[in-house]
Amino acid sequence: MSEFSAEIKRRRTFAIISHPDAGKTTLTEKLLLFGGAIHVAGAVKSNKIKKTATSDWMEIEKQRGISVATSVMGFNYGDYKINILDTPGHQDFAEDTFRTLTAVDSVIIVIDAAKGVEAQTRKLMEVCRMRKTPVIVFVNKLDREGKDPFDLLDEIEAELHIHVRPLSWPIDMGQRFKGVYNIYERKLNLYTPSKQYVTENIEFKNIQSPELETHIGESQAAKLRADIELIEGVYPEFDTDTYLKGDIAPVFFGSALNNFGVKELLDCFVRIAPSPRPVQALERTIEPEEEAFSGFIFKIHANMDPNHRSCIAFVKICSGRFERNAPYKHVRFGKMMRFSSPTAFMAQKKETVDEAYAGDIVGLPDTGNFKIGDSLTAGEELHFKGLPSFSPEMFKYIENADPMKAKQLAKGIDQLMDEGVAQLFTNQFNGRKIIGTVGQLQFEVIQYRLLHEYGAQCKWEPLNLYKACWIESDNEEMLASFKKRKAQYMATDKEGRDVYLADSGYVLSMAQQDFPDIRFHFTSEF
Repeated sequence: MSEFSAEIKRRRTFAIISHPDAGKTTLTEKLLLFGGAIHVAGAVKSNKIKKTATSDWMEIEKQRGISVATSVMGFNYGDYKINILDTPGHQDFAEDTFRTLTAVDSVIIVIDAAKGVEAQTRKLMEVCRMRKTPVIVFVNKLDREGKDPFDLLDEIEAELHIHVRPLSWPIDMGQRFKGVYNIYERKLNLYTPSKQYVTENIEFKNIQSPELETHIGESQAAKLRADIELIEGVYPEFDTDTYLKGDIAPVFFGSALNNFGVKELLDCFVRIAPSPRPVQALERTIEPEEEAFSGFIFKIHANMDPNHRSCIAFVKICSGRFERNAPYKHVRFGKMMRFSSPTAFMAQKKETVDEAYAGDIVGLPDTGNFKIGDSLTAGEELHFKGLPSFSPEMFKYIENADPMKAKQLAKGIDQLMDEGVAQLFTNQFNGRKIIGTVGQLQFEVIQYRLLHEYGAQCKWEPLNLYKACWIESDNEEMLASFKKRKAQYMATDKEGRDVYLADSGYVLSMAQQDFPDIRFHFTSEF
């Protein structure tokens, strides 16, 4: 195997998804700890330790304790190069998460042992199922009282419509939590509650041996043996191919906060998770090991560094090798571009990279050249599909609160919209600017970031709309008459496409009946 293929084969690019508060950021941090990327646990939450890399770094995230922007982190672990994308769990930012799922090869879902499967997790799992993405489940917070592990497995199967196979098993939980038996490696991991140190594990090939009692006591030993026997009887043997097809999800148990069960998850993950997979473009399927470079932009982030007003476009490399300063084709513009300072991320510490391979995520400094979904290639015309913008469900007029700062406001809105945080519509009737989002929290984030990153103050005015939909038609006459009749409700989006702002579900369905030749789209990808 050539050195080039070997580099690609050792890559593992995955996203961690969960409901808010299931412990996703904590798990990300513990994985970084094993990769030697950070040296102190608790670095995400504590403000005392400024120098360590953490994944929630925007001001508003620190205040709220939630992740709103997807962070990208890469590190080496043994022979593997791991790229983690930590996604926002809050549902107002689901769109960002859906886009992130287009850039990863596999997914780890974190579930809170006490709460079980929550609504947000179900939605994300649907996207994984659609894309046939392999999934590993990590049941977190076993150091607290929670649901019975067998009930949890049934719930995961029923709610997420996927078969499961436990590869580790908890020995009791809450106050009585003794540890985890690692079925995959046949080891016993005993629990000592400490957030800083990794716990001891004991080789334990035969669970029937009387030595088990000396470690965990009689009643728990008996229960563990009965549980394992039941698991072996009920669940199929674990088979890596079924996992890679997305048909079965291995399940691990642990407590991320106490750094327990995380290493087992990571060790098994690097062994079974897929290396970069082929990507479907409109033109053809792209194999990661092709010589020629290709990739697409799945996310744009403004102001990674508050001292420099700059955007960074995140590129997922689909094939070949990306090299600094090499000319690549920006397919939408049809022109060649060079990138002198591409960066790779260790949370917010970023460093310039000279080369990156299929499966890696690279940040390119962006001065407004990129949009989400753009492709970059070594010269071939390729278009990647499947990066949706959803139809917003909440709308407000955005007004300038400080007439002296009109320019800053315009620039701020422009950059934040490129990031895909929300969508901007301009009303054709009165020229006012309307922001559409999927959730209330986004308005607060926009207002906060405009003020703190651009020095611009905005105020919101309520606007009662039901949905924004993109319209198109081959019947020019009908389109013109529709626009005339609905003049007050017509707007254009950032690309200048026609958008109809329906003020109620009834009005929308009447419009669809009255104008049969007009196509109404609810995502901007058509």
